[in-house]
Amino acid sequence: MRLENARILLTGATGGLGRELARQLAASGAALLLAGRDVARLEALRASLGARAAVVVADLTRVEGVALTARAAQDFGINVLINNAGTSAFGMLENQSWSTIEQVLATSLEAPIHLTHALLPWLKAQPQAAIVNVGSTFGSLPFAGFAVYSAAKAGLRAFSQALRRELADTLVSVVHIVPRAIDTPMNTDAVTALNRALHSQSDSAADVACEIVAALVRNARELHIGFPERFFAWLNGFAPGLIDRGLAGKLPIVKFHANSR
Repeated sequence: MRLENARILLTGATGGLGRELARQLAASGAALLLAGRDVARLEALRASLGARAAVVVADLTRVEGVALTARAAQDFGINVLINNAGTSAFGMLENQSWSTIEQVLATSLEAPIHLTHALLPWLKAQPQAAIVNVGSTFGSLPFAGFAVYSAAKAGLRAFSQALRRELADTLVSVVHIVPRAIDTPMNTDAVTALNRALHSQSDSAADVACEIVAALVRNARELHIGFPERFFAWLNGFAPGLIDRGLAGKLPIVKFHANSR
């Protein structure tokens, strides 16, 4: 896809990855409709990007927020939807509140599905269009302490693959992005300490954004970022028992950090 011809709706635009994506996409010539809930941060980002950026303020976990964003996207003339908004929650499932569980599922899984559903007829009518879903390694390699987040990202992975197969006879491409850990403010102190204790690798938001932009340019369908995480995710699909045994020894570390928040 030629990004200078792209008109992109970017959700979660004011998060760590969202800001970097916005900057790099704008630098590549794309026009951007920035979606989020924080008016001040959205306006500050828009001002830094110039005349080819606009904002829509909405809560995508609410029906009216999806409808408002879809109308703004059509008025903007988008041909690319990037479902980047998401949230996580670190902790053992039995200790998490139902409201926390609902928030993770609503933001990281239901909102992308609802927004895609609302915009699909519009995108199918474009000469060329793309839907980009930003997932996580945990969608293919579910991890203790992230049961709900893993479930949401596994659902997004399945949604992306099924939708791609549904749209195989259209001009709409579906791209599934699978980053490993990213250094963003979404990581709590407990998550940062856990990653350090497990010697988990992480990437900067700028590096991940660069990979996503490149994937759009080359019309990629699946992008798994980070090794050895993508190998273990692949292995989990074939021999989950091996992964069970390999991760069992890490459980005490996960529990320690989950309970030390």
